[in-house]
Amino acid sequence: MSRRAVSLSVLAFVLALLILVAPDVLLVIFAGILFGVFLSAGAGLVSRVTGIGRGGAIALFILLVTAGLIGSFLAFAPAMLEQADELARQLPPALESLRDRISSFSWGPSLLGRLAPSRLMSGEGGFASTAVSATFGAIGNFVIILFVGLYAAIDPGLYRRGLRALLSPELRPRGEEVMDVAGHTLRNWLGGQLISMGFVGLFTWLGLWLIGIPLAFILGLIAAILTFIPNIGPVLSAVPALLLAMPEGWSQVGLVLAVFLTVQAVESYVVTPIIQKERVSLPPALIISAQLLMGVLFGLMGLLLATPLAALVLALVREVYVHDYLEERQKTRLLRDPPDQPVQEKRQL
Repeated sequence: MSRRAVSLSVLAFVLALLILVAPDVLLVIFAGILFGVFLSAGAGLVSRVTGIGRGGAIALFILLVTAGLIGSFLAFAPAMLEQADELARQLPPALESLRDRISSFSWGPSLLGRLAPSRLMSGEGGFASTAVSATFGAIGNFVIILFVGLYAAIDPGLYRRGLRALLSPELRPRGEEVMDVAGHTLRNWLGGQLISMGFVGLFTWLGLWLIGIPLAFILGLIAAILTFIPNIGPVLSAVPALLLAMPEGWSQVGLVLAVFLTVQAVESYVVTPIIQKERVSLPPALIISAQLLMGVLFGLMGLLLATPLAALVLALVREVYVHDYLEERQKTRLLRDPPDQPVQEKRQL
């Protein structure tokens, strides 16, 4: 077996082993890499504007982002906290109203029985212990993601050289190209997603404010955050607004639904295609399938990372399997067995 085949086999075996033994760890590392891509892109922009080195650009970008978040919080915190408190106060009556409406149908009591809190909170470890362990686990994962992303952004060449060293010498130039494609794919997806989140949040807020829905600002913020999860996030973000509109009557519910459908249609069919252009283009059926699979296997973390992971896997399949294996094999076969030349002259009778 050639060194090329051995190096690829070793990488495939190690990746398969990690997927089988510790898939959750791989997801956390991938989230850290995605955060590192965000830091690298921002640092690159700062470096081009200011001319400072990579380390200083990363530090300045983190400082600018932190200052922006603190400034936004101080500017909007009173309204945001007030609306969040009001949302927490109004949602229980809205849920109770929805429960009463469901109970009026013949199938309602059966459905409500399956969704009873006692069933949802039952479990081997108890609801409280599960919530506490999940909270500490999420905090630990968040810290790991921050450090992985920071180290990856400070010196990405170190990790690229490590991966490159695992390939046979004749594969290393192509390995560099594939890593460039992978980084380009993640940067494009993340940039487009951040722009889409800002668009959805802003226009959802304006639309709900225009039709007189209370708590429009916090509902727009929820819509912006959940837009990070394509397809599923927008549906989830509409639920609180619809619940708050129900006491006002079905006409108000229809207006809220129209706002969300309009914003999502413009985002899906106008904003996202313009942003992406020749960037990351994922088939909608593939996105939904990846979200369902990752959500079932790995819960919330899998659902959050399903789309960028699908974009990365699709890019790698296209580069490594389709281009390097299928197309090269076809070229080799054609060079070895060229097709017969068509006969240009007919036999003379």
